[in-house]
Amino acid sequence: MTDRYAVIGNPIAHSKSPQIHKMFAEQTGQDISYEAILAPLDGFAATVERLRKEGYKGCNVTVPFKFEAFQLATQPTERAQIMRTVNTLKFFYGGGIFGDNTDSTGLIHDILFNLGFTLNNKRVLLIGAGGAAYGVVLSLVDMDVKLTIVNRSADKAKTLASSLIPNEFTIIGCGFDEIVSQQFDVVINATSAGLTDSELPLPPTLFAPGALAYDMMYGRDTPFMKFAREQGAAVVSDGLGMLVEQAAESFFIWRGVRPETAPVISALRTAK
Repeated sequence: MTDRYAVIGNPIAHSKSPQIHKMFAEQTGQDISYEAILAPLDGFAATVERLRKEGYKGCNVTVPFKFEAFQLATQPTERAQIMRTVNTLKFFYGGGIFGDNTDSTGLIHDILFNLGFTLNNKRVLLIGAGGAAYGVVLSLVDMDVKLTIVNRSADKAKTLASSLIPNEFTIIGCGFDEIVSQQFDVVINATSAGLTDSELPLPPTLFAPGALAYDMMYGRDTPFMKFAREQGAAVVSDGLGMLVEQAAESFFIWRGVRPETAPVISALRTAK
């Protein structure tokens, strides 16, 4: 019998997750189906419950439901508890829900192994303080980076920084006005600004020589990416590699098999 999985989000039509998991299944010989499901903004929990009743084995969770997914998880992993966001749910017989966040693994793997960019001791700017930022900040700190979190609401950035790391000199939260004279080796956009083609209030001197500009959005050339190229960032990347890498981690959680990501990333890039 085919095991069913899905990704839940709002919006969701742009998602490449069904294509990715179809390729993973073909590659590994797993008998699964995977679909994208649009949940009402006030109906995430009800959507998850419906999937469970219909016999689905698990689901991925994307914008804007990752905080809610954490609340639903009865068995969250340690990293999910720290980040308080979940993007992968696995349903158990009897009603239990395992919850994990594979975004952090996806981001780090993409930067280190697909882009070949080292992070140790780099000055890193993380833009945003929502679910996407919460999902990756812990792994960035674990890479021994000098991390600054910037957000339109400086208080939210400071809350994220202080909730994870007690040493305020290791991770800093601030508003955009406080980065005007600073430069960074890695700039990661964890906001959803790319979905609406919105521009971010970034200074033109933001990128240090040889800098990486990384937008966690994928499937479009975002204003952030265009700005980064105009301002001389050495490497500009979208989040497609991160998407595939985090999906591989989710697939492993569900199926106990780790698929190869390189051919999937290549196939998706070629198809664009």
